[in-house]
Amino acid sequence: MQTYNKLVRDKIPEIIKGNGEMPITRVLDDDEYKAELEKKLNEEYLEVIKAKGKDRIEELADMLEVIKALAKLENATLDDVITVANNKAAKRGAFNDKIFLEKVIEK
Repeated sequence: MQTYNKLVRDKIPEIIKGNGEMPITRVLDDDEYKAELEKKLNEEYLEVIKAKGKDRIEELADMLEVIKALAKLENATLDDVITVANNKAAKRGAFNDKIFLEKVIEK
C-alpha cells in the first residue's frame, strides 16, 4: 500500500482501477479543496523549475490546469485570467525585454 494524501486529477481513480488496484478517495469540502489546490500549485511550480524542453511544457500544462481550477473557485475562467494578464502587460509591460532591476536611487 502506498499513501499519497494529495489532490489528483479527476480520472486518476479510474486509471488506478484499470491497473487492478483499489484507490481510497474522498471528496474535499471547499476549504480543503482550495488549500489542496494551493499545495498543488506549489508542487507543479517546483516541477516546472526542474523540467526542461518538452517536459517543461508538460509541467506548465499541469500548472495551467491548477490555475484554471483556482480561477473557477473565484467564479472566473482561464480566459478571465488571461484578459487580466494582458491588461497588466499593456499597462506595466510583460517580461519580454529581460529587464533586471538592480536598485533604485532615492531622490
